[in-house]
Amino acid sequence: MEPLRIAQVTDTHLFSDRAQQMMGCTTADTFEVILERLSQLQPRTNLLLLTGDLSHDETPESYQWLQRRLMPLKIPAYWLPGNHDSLPVMEQVLRQPPISPEKRCMAGGWCLLLLNSLVPGCVHGELSAASLEWLEQQLQLSDRPTLISLHHPPCSIHSDWMDAINLQNPEKLLAVIDRYPQIKLVVFGHIHQAFQEERRGVHYLGSPSTCVQFKPGAKEFAIDSVQPGFRLLTLFPDGSFQTKIVRLDYDDALPIA
Repeated sequence: MEPLRIAQVTDTHLFSDRAQQMMGCTTADTFEVILERLSQLQPRTNLLLLTGDLSHDETPESYQWLQRRLMPLKIPAYWLPGNHDSLPVMEQVLRQPPISPEKRCMAGGWCLLLLNSLVPGCVHGELSAASLEWLEQQLQLSDRPTLISLHHPPCSIHSDWMDAINLQNPEKLLAVIDRYPQIKLVVFGHIHQAFQEERRGVHYLGSPSTCVQFKPGAKEFAIDSVQPGFRLLTLFPDGSFQTKIVRLDYDDALPIA
C-alpha cells in the first residue's frame, strides 16, 4: 500500500473582498501562491486537511471563493472550523466535490478524525461532550493508525499569549487519547507557526498559516518575519510518518508589510 500524502493548509483568513488585508498581508494573494505550490508537488498530494480559520469575515463569498480555487486541484479536501469561521455557512457552502463535509476519512491504512473546537463568539476553543463522545465512538470502530485534527492546540506551545487562547479543556481530550494506542498524531492550526512536540508516544503538530506568521515563544502578541507555508505529512500503513514544513520562497511570495 502506498503512503498517504497529506497537505495541512490552515488559517487562510480569506475575505469576501480579495483585496482586503490582515495585518498588512493580502491573504488571497498568499493563498494563491500556496495553491500554485501545492499543484507542483511531486509526488502528488492525496488529501488536503483544512484546519480552520479559513475565512476571516465569516461571509459566504469568502468560502465560495475558497471552494472555487480548490476545485481545480482535484485533491479531496476535508475541513474543520476555527474561531474566525461560521460553521453554519461552512456547512452550507463547503460540500461540493472534491471538498467533503465528512469528519471521518479512511485512507492509506489510516483513520483521520476531524474535531470541532469552535466556541461561537470566542477566540479560545473547547470540545463539547458530544464531540468527545463521538471521538471515542470512532476510536472504538477501528484500530487503524489514527490522526486527530482540530483548530486549537490541546497543549502548551510555550507562548504566553497564545496559550491563553488555546483549547480550554485539553485534559478531556488527552484522557481519551491516552486510552487508545492507535492514535499517532494530533494536528492543529490557530498558532500561525510550526510546532512539534511528543507526549506519551503521540506527536502534536502545529502548522504555519498561509498568511501572517506569529513569533514562536513570544510572551505577548508578535508577528514573525518568516514566509507563509503549510505542513506536509506522509503517513505509512504501519503507523509511522514523516513530516516537513514547506514555506514560500521570498522571490515567489508577495511581500508582507
